[in-house]
Amino acid sequence: MRTHVLFEEDGGFKAGTVLASTDSSHQVELASGKRTKVKGSHVLLQFREPVPSVLLERAQAAAGGIDLDFLWEVAPTEEFGFLDIAREYFGKEPGSIEAASLLLRLHSAPVYFHRKGRGRYRAAPAETLKAALAALERKRQQDELKQQHVQALKAGQAPAAISQQAIALLVKPDRNSIEYKAVEQAANELQTTPLKLLLSTGAIASPYRWHVDSFVASHFPRGTGFGQDLPPPVLPAELPLAPVAAFSVDDSATTEIDDAFSVVREGSTAIVGVHIAAPAAVIGRDHPLDAVARARMSTVYAPGLKYTMLPDGWVEAFSLNEGKEVPVVSLYARVDAETCEVLSTETRVERVRIAANLRHDVLDDVITEETIAGGAFDAPFAAELSFLWRVARTLLARREEVRGRPEPLGRIDYSFVIDGEGERAHVGIKPRRRGAPLDLIVAELMILANSTWGRWLAERKVAGVYRSQSLGRVRMGTTPAPHDGIGVDHYSWSTSPLRRYVDLVNQRQVIACALGESPTYRARDADLFSIVSGFEALYGAYADFQQRMERYWSLRWLRQEGVTRICASVIKGDVLRVDGMPFITRLPGLPELPRGQRLELDVLGTNEIDLVMEARVHQVLATQAPVDPDDEEVAGQEAATAPDRSAAAEAPVIEGGGDIEPRGPDEAAASSDGAR
Repeated sequence: MRTHVLFEEDGGFKAGTVLASTDSSHQVELASGKRTKVKGSHVLLQFREPVPSVLLERAQAAAGGIDLDFLWEVAPTEEFGFLDIAREYFGKEPGSIEAASLLLRLHSAPVYFHRKGRGRYRAAPAETLKAALAALERKRQQDELKQQHVQALKAGQAPAAISQQAIALLVKPDRNSIEYKAVEQAANELQTTPLKLLLSTGAIASPYRWHVDSFVASHFPRGTGFGQDLPPPVLPAELPLAPVAAFSVDDSATTEIDDAFSVVREGSTAIVGVHIAAPAAVIGRDHPLDAVARARMSTVYAPGLKYTMLPDGWVEAFSLNEGKEVPVVSLYARVDAETCEVLSTETRVERVRIAANLRHDVLDDVITEETIAGGAFDAPFAAELSFLWRVARTLLARREEVRGRPEPLGRIDYSFVIDGEGERAHVGIKPRRRGAPLDLIVAELMILANSTWGRWLAERKVAGVYRSQSLGRVRMGTTPAPHDGIGVDHYSWSTSPLRRYVDLVNQRQVIACALGESPTYRARDADLFSIVSGFEALYGAYADFQQRMERYWSLRWLRQEGVTRICASVIKGDVLRVDGMPFITRLPGLPELPRGQRLELDVLGTNEIDLVMEARVHQVLATQAPVDPDDEEVAGQEAATAPDRSAAAEAPVIEGGGDIEPRGPDEAAASSDGAR
């Protein structure tokens, strides 16, 4: 009768028939017919019957009937071989099936028996076994709970444990948690994404809540509030009061009014004042509010939403609101009254009285190029605005000479009017033309202030944060350099200190220069490098959020108005700009058409989760839209991103005044600076 062996290989057990043997090894044929060489030390049991395949089958079945608790009780405390415990357990010399079944049972229970070698084990200490069994029970209960969650999710119901942390499960998940594993498993079994699953079950209330709450969870994990431990605002009282009446130009919804203007005639010249709110006069580098502002880096804007960089009380205290006397950093430009050329500039730290807050949405239809040319429009500060329009056009002309190309002023920017919240909100979209008189006045005077102060800091070798552009690439850094897109030698954001941290930093430096004091930041200050990198990362994330929400509300408007057909124009290739909203989309398969070609599209559907519009060409129109030279950059950005992302330069105007947010003056001058 042939001899068979049971041996261990690769952590498992196999049985076969011995064909030949030496002192140290055996040539064995497995049931499959495969032959293998087995070392003698790997053989655990030799037997003659039954045949190997039957032995393993019967041993596996018998192993399930062996009581592990009883086996552990009768096992010695010291190390033992499986045949030794088999004799003790069965009370006799075990047969081949009995010996193999006990070996398999020992090997399958590492909680009870610790493996010490081939066929050798040691019973786990009582306390160790107790802890291990408790862990197994917890694991069993967790698996059972996970399956309950999975079944509930597949049935369209969201367990409370999942609903309470639905956003966190997608934004910052604990991948080892029961809830995350349940969502992942249910989504896989339903062949959907975790986000769509949580939306369908109501764990996330709506696409709107997903877009907003996921952003807040990522960037404001402790909430968007400011806490209670911040000091109240205290305004500097010792600053002189400027003998001017200043006025601002913003949208009606603006609450952070950073800038105002004044005009004083002096013979053949005029003094144009650009007055910037001066929180840096109080919020120094070591002030408690500095840490708050630096953590946020900027006010966050989105249609219907705003999370301010500074607490409301501080914004109210320094905002240039009508009827107040507020601290400002003023740039006074002496301008030739006839040619409107800037003759000289001077910077002062002072207080100014705000005589009026003028509003774009109220006056844009009143103050136009035609009404200014005719000298007949009824508006506060009409004479001053007419003169500032001439100054702005002169400043623009000088920049265009440096740029080497005209400024694209005809593009339409859009702002949203959101009445209500979430799914119940009503959406309105309002256009505003770039280059309209009030828009151009604000943009050009902000560029004048930012470029003048940038040059001023550079000439005095005072550290600052600059923006520059060369060969189409925009950079932010601590080294002054020309901004080719705008057409200026130096450019430093300094005109929005209530809502942008780098402006607050630069304002500290400007104030120090104006007062003859030591600057807050020295050259090559490591803190400045950290500020630049931190600001760019957060400011970019905030801009992306704003663009996502603009796309969301554009799609909501299409659904609200029941739009089934809409016009668009070709930017480049298959990238289109949709009419009447800040929405750029791709239309795969679009034949090659000239830039600016007008199309009429059939709207097939919208996806408010992925923020895409499905459309097809209804007809190619006979007209063409004006080609914006900066659209080459827009098309490139769109081509480099996923289909659900808008081009960065397509952000509409939200908070007016100052560096019009998010399209600051440098962005107005060169869309290659994008929404940054």
